[in-house]
Amino acid sequence: MNNRTKETTDQLKEQTNGGVDETSTVETLEETDGVVNETEEVGQAESQVNEEDSSKEEVVDETALKISELEKKVEESENRYLRLYADFENFRRRAQLEREASEKYKSQSLITNLLPAIDNFERALQFEPNDEQAIALLEGVRMVYRNIIDALKQEGAEQIEAVGQEFDPNFHQAVMQTNDAEYGSNIVVEEFQKGYKLKDRVIRPSMVKVNQ
Repeated sequence: MNNRTKETTDQLKEQTNGGVDETSTVETLEETDGVVNETEEVGQAESQVNEEDSSKEEVVDETALKISELEKKVEESENRYLRLYADFENFRRRAQLEREASEKYKSQSLITNLLPAIDNFERALQFEPNDEQAIALLEGVRMVYRNIIDALKQEGAEQIEAVGQEFDPNFHQAVMQTNDAEYGSNIVVEEFQKGYKLKDRVIRPSMVKVNQ
């Protein structure tokens, strides 16, 4: 019998003035004490279970937080990769376009440098010879001029049509205007200097007179 049971027995004796059997009372109190002990043990077990559950929840929360952080880092890495990939693709396309343009217009510089000489040939061809020697010389100049123009065509260069065409600021440069009843409005009536284009790029616009 433990101290708490003994104290309880003594109290019961005093309250009943010794009218209760001591053995029965002790047994009853021992049973009660056993129930109390069992209840305490159950409470301790439940408390331990609650602590374990709380610990598990903490572990789960910590794991979920780590997973969330890792997912965020993965997302940031993916976004950085996508940006770098997009920048690289843009650079690659620009480089490809530059290479294509360089190949397409590789002869532009040479043609541009030849244009003043071609202009001089065209001025010379406007000369009207008055003797056999001048005629022969002019014919030689015309042959050289045609050869140069043919070489330009092989490189993709050609003269821009002007006279009789509607004025187009993309191909024509108007330096004069006139009122000519033989031509419609905004039609090129005269060309002062031939224009040239290389494939789809204008090297030099035609210098023209436009009808109002």
